[in-house]
Amino acid sequence: MGNFLDTLVEAYPNVPFQKLLGIEIVCVRTDQVTIKIPFRNELIGGGSALHGGVMSSLLDLTGAMAAWSGHDPSRGMKASTVSLTVNFLSAAIEKDIFATGTVRRRGKELIFCDVNITDNDGKDIASGSMIYRIV
Repeated sequence: MGNFLDTLVEAYPNVPFQKLLGIEIVCVRTDQVTIKIPFRNELIGGGSALHGGVMSSLLDLTGAMAAWSGHDPSRGMKASTVSLTVNFLSAAIEKDIFATGTVRRRGKELIFCDVNITDNDGKDIASGSMIYRIV
């Protein structure tokens, strides 16, 4: 499985949408990951705050990466997000953001993940959950 995880870590930031956001993988272990998006003016939604879509996307990408991090590739490689819930707690104003995703439960096809997003000062920015499916 180590080889699959190494391949995943190498490929994930190079997916075009992830590249656009500028994601950086901070830490990966089985069923838990931390991903960073550095602040850039291109990601602002209003004033100096990052757009809510950036947080939603980061939550989705982090939960998906957590799901993949503990996946056995012999069980299938087709995947999609089934549901996504985002709770916006505070604005991320001119700050890098970090998301930590943890697999809460892994079923036959569905993986339930919790994600917390903070800024680089540790301030809570958003939290949420997602269900990811791999077949």
